Amino acid sequence: MFNQRIKIKEVLAMVPGQGEITVMGWVRTLRNNQFIALNDGSCNENLQIVLELGSFDESLLKKLTTGSSLRAVGRLEDSQGKGQRIELKARTVEILGGSDAEKFPLQPKKHSLEFLREIAHLRFRTNTFGSVFRVRHALSFAVHQFFHERGFVYLHTPIITASDAEGAGEMFKVTTLSFDQTPRNEGGEVNFKEDFFGRPTNLTVSGQLEGELAAMGFAEVYTFGPTFRAENSNTTRHLAEFWMIEPEVAFNDLEDNMNLAEDFIRYLISYVLEHNRTDLEFLDARLAEEEKQKPQAERSETGLLEKLESVAGQDFERISYTQAVEIILQSPAFKKKKFKYDLAWGMDLQSEHERWLVEKHFKKPVIVTDYPKEIKAFYMRQNPDGRTVAAMDILAPGIGEIVGGSQREERLDMLETRMREMHIPVEQMWWYLDTRRYGTVPHAGFGLGFERMVQFVTGMTNIRDVIPFPRTPKNAEF
Repeated sequence: MFNQRIKIKEVLAMVPGQGEITVMGWVRTLRNNQFIALNDGSCNENLQIVLELGSFDESLLKKLTTGSSLRAVGRLEDSQGKGQRIELKARTVEILGGSDAEKFPLQPKKHSLEFLREIAHLRFRTNTFGSVFRVRHALSFAVHQFFHERGFVYLHTPIITASDAEGAGEMFKVTTLSFDQTPRNEGGEVNFKEDFFGRPTNLTVSGQLEGELAAMGFAEVYTFGPTFRAENSNTTRHLAEFWMIEPEVAFNDLEDNMNLAEDFIRYLISYVLEHNRTDLEFLDARLAEEEKQKPQAERSETGLLEKLESVAGQDFERISYTQAVEIILQSPAFKKKKFKYDLAWGMDLQSEHERWLVEKHFKKPVIVTDYPKEIKAFYMRQNPDGRTVAAMDILAPGIGEIVGGSQREERLDMLETRMREMHIPVEQMWWYLDTRRYGTVPHAGFGLGFERMVQFVTGMTNIRDVIPFPRTPKNAEF
């Protein structure tokens, strides 16, 4: 059997004297034709492979270039050099794949994140992205573990849908119709009856509505899948394709919903603090170096690990939207016109407002509730005041909004009235309204943008650096 390798992460925990072992990986560096720094992606640390001088052909040594891959067999020994506890004294080395040293883009030096986005197919081989995507993997596992432990049913909701859950209209259309000879009806409109599904369809913006259907049978469900927004936004916070986690729970009200979301976030952070400590320590040090390049006034007051441990270990602040607006309006920062955007009751909070509340005022995550109904979606339960809905957003340091959720409107008459006010096609949504006709119950749910969660945990400032292959306006490379 060819593959009898031991991962470098496991090798680095071993002690010498256990016989020959096999390792495989990619060459980071070769020094003095004798010392190879080998990495296989299982951790950021390299294993030093020692080649005894005169024991290997010159032709082989010339092929041991940065980026090449190899298979090495040998014995572990205590290292006599600095920087490592043990090393592998190689008996045999086999080149698995060569790499042209002159053309390989990832030379052993520091590269900018902007440059690495241009070679996203190779950036997995760097320490930064090795740590980021191992943390992303751990968070994905923790998502499923959290809900599984609580008896939730994992639901796969459709990627192709005929509904717009958000009512925003920023959707990618799905069609098999020809762009050159699009069939049209007598009024000149596209005749979707000749299309694959016989009606207009889009890539989903949310699995929430389908999640609500399942919650009426299972009581507790969650989705975790890709969602799409055709929003022409070139910012560090937006993607055209991203992943969402959306639980829906029957018999829950707004307070239950807040409790679940807060427990969920703290669970995820605690999980990676326990299982990915080394990667987080690397990212913490990386972020500290990045902070040093900023003006003093823009630097974060806490390091990454300190921030994560603080969030995982304390209750979130809970305030109403009305309280949030009043706090901001009365703040010295607002009175001195430090904010770019204006604010008044009825206007949505901007990211700068959200971050000020979290980072400057409360210095902890904040849950804001009871937003004006005019700035929220049709499915949110209307409060008795007639002005607000039972919505909640969780605001996190460095990110702003990370979770958006609400208690859903379970009253059929109230929901139909609100849908007509917001021009949501009531007749086409008969299947959704059926849940209110047959055994309706109070229920609630939320959506967590997974990439924003990964951003928060890793300290990466650009959302394009926490998804393997970012999809943004004018960019669908790789």
